[in-house]
Amino acid sequence: MRAGDPAALRRFLLHHPSAPEAAMQPAKLARLSEAQLVIARELGLPSWPRLKAHVEAMDRVWNRIARGDAAPDRGMATLHIRCGSDIGPTLRQAGFTGDFLEYSDPLCQGPVLDGPGWLERRADFLAERFGAGTGQGREEIAGRLAKAEQGLRSAARSHERVVLWFEHDSYDQLILARCLAHFAEAPPRRLELVSPGHYPGGTRFIGLGQLPPEALRLLWEERVPVPEAALRAGQAVWDMLRAPDPRPLADFARDGLPELPQLARAIRRHCQELPWTLDGLGLSERLILQILAGAPRSVGQVFSDLMMEHEPLPWMSDLILLSIVEDMRKAEPSVLEGAFEGEDRYWAKERLALTPQGHAVLAGQADWLSLRPPPRWLGGVLVPGAAPCWRWDEASATVVKA
Repeated sequence: MRAGDPAALRRFLLHHPSAPEAAMQPAKLARLSEAQLVIARELGLPSWPRLKAHVEAMDRVWNRIARGDAAPDRGMATLHIRCGSDIGPTLRQAGFTGDFLEYSDPLCQGPVLDGPGWLERRADFLAERFGAGTGQGREEIAGRLAKAEQGLRSAARSHERVVLWFEHDSYDQLILARCLAHFAEAPPRRLELVSPGHYPGGTRFIGLGQLPPEALRLLWEERVPVPEAALRAGQAVWDMLRAPDPRPLADFARDGLPELPQLARAIRRHCQELPWTLDGLGLSERLILQILAGAPRSVGQVFSDLMMEHEPLPWMSDLILLSIVEDMRKAEPSVLEGAFEGEDRYWAKERLALTPQGHAVLAGQADWLSLRPPPRWLGGVLVPGAAPCWRWDEASATVVKA
């Protein structure tokens, strides 16, 4: 700042609470304490003392891990439930000794229906959409789903304490609702929740899988008991998710619940995947088109740009992005075109660009549904690929039929 470096000034303008003053009188704020405040805020903390305290806490916990202190989850038979396998090894590195259950069915994608055959329908969808990418056949996928459901059913009988590790996005929060719906009927002796919306660091917080062992130990210290109201809310959301009418979900997203502060925002993001009244695009489809409008990019670059910069609440995996892109190609005429450069045909390296029709849809000159994209499911809601259908009205945060 003292040297007049434009990059330093940009950092001040982006993160300092007195940004207008910094723009008008940069020398006035070119003090060490002000620079420390900017650095702390860049890392997701409100002040330099809070940053120092966080670093000291991370060091303190790491020293406990290195010494081999007693397991944090000792004293009670504990089951840790997570929507993936990502933190399983890290929990072990952090010194946890409880059992681990992976429940990773992406309920934010595809049909989630009411009735006894819903799990078989999930297996069909996952095998068709993601089987090739994961190297799993339908039988293996069905077995994994059944194992996760069985793990939920036996959790309260086999463990005194169940800890739910779910962050803030729709992928996690919809699976959390499924777990809460089950535990509303069969609660364990103790049910606890770790559900961060952010974590300090130089990289955007996307999920718990990014974090080192000492961070999981610190989050463990902040876990909270799950109250009865949260169990009932999870049960209600699970019912709403499977219904053919998405309006109750939109109402829940608008009203929220204090006991589950992350859930309402995640439900709103889920509803934003419905076709919008504006142009028929779901939010992910629109963001993909916006990214490619700047310049052609590989599928892998689109995924990185989406998760790290454009997506307001990062939720998808790379295979989910690929699935969305493949559906967007099937519109008539297509909004995307792709080509490989060189001999490497790995899907993430395919270079995508907008077609003239893609530019027209993005500009609002054509409704996406007029191009008859493939039908898709969003929970219990069938999006038929043509009007009329349920649409999301962003201005009023409601769902309408149009």
